[in-house]
Amino acid sequence: MLDRRDFLKLAAVGGGVVFASALQGRALAAAGYDEFFFVQLSDSHWGYSGPANPQADTTLRTAVASVNALATQPDFIVFTGDLTHTTDDSAERRRRLIAFRDIVKELKVKNVRFMPGEHDASLDSGMAYKELFGETHYSFDHKGVHFVVLDNVSDPGANIGEAQLQWLKADLALIKKTVPLVVFTHRPLFDLAPAWDWATRDGAKAIEILMVHPNVTVFYGHIHQEHHQQTGHIFHHSAKSLMFPLPAPMSQPKRTPLPWDPAQPNKGLGFREIEAEVSDGRYKISEFPVGKV
Repeated sequence: MLDRRDFLKLAAVGGGVVFASALQGRALAAAGYDEFFFVQLSDSHWGYSGPANPQADTTLRTAVASVNALATQPDFIVFTGDLTHTTDDSAERRRRLIAFRDIVKELKVKNVRFMPGEHDASLDSGMAYKELFGETHYSFDHKGVHFVVLDNVSDPGANIGEAQLQWLKADLALIKKTVPLVVFTHRPLFDLAPAWDWATRDGAKAIEILMVHPNVTVFYGHIHQEHHQQTGHIFHHSAKSLMFPLPAPMSQPKRTPLPWDPAQPNKGLGFREIEAEVSDGRYKISEFPVGKV
């Protein structure tokens, strides 16, 4: 049986992937939790073409191959938005979503979860996304953990919306408050950099709903870099991108991709390993580069 260090050596071939291992240790097993890990990929931006990543047509396929090469396959895989790069052409948007879907069909693991980013859904309120991938917000349970996927992108105004907030309340009312809760969003729920669209206008309402649960962790994408934030007892962790890195919040006048360096083509892209002590909602996160940086 692989220990965590051996697993990381095998895992360290991938790009833009968040590896999460959870529910470890005899104490948790005795409490009725089973060990598992999942893989998160974010911001693949299929269809992008530009100087920020001249290798844009291969990055997603490389990530899929890397996940398939894992000696132990994850229980499930989740894509946290911006599956494709934005386009005003509705037909092209659908073609990109179909191409993305066809590429990720090559994943060995067939339990794959999706959510849109604003590049996928904001221009048509998620219509093409829903046709191909289903609902934009939902929940599921896995081995003692309740997972919630929130849609804060289909509304072009960057709102979750009152209907979805009421759905969230109703969904959480069905579980015990002591159940560990993991929330996936695309945009951050808090105001990281509103001028850069790194915020959710009614995110504070969602956080207020989540606050009554003691064990909550939020994983999101959108900002193309590692970032950690805490609102009350809730921790928020962003994932790096599969396509190109973005600058630190408000560190420059415009939110433009960092320049591509041919000597370090994977600089700013990476994966992280998340160890979870699910019984008390603590997570240990370790970041790793992609390739040689």
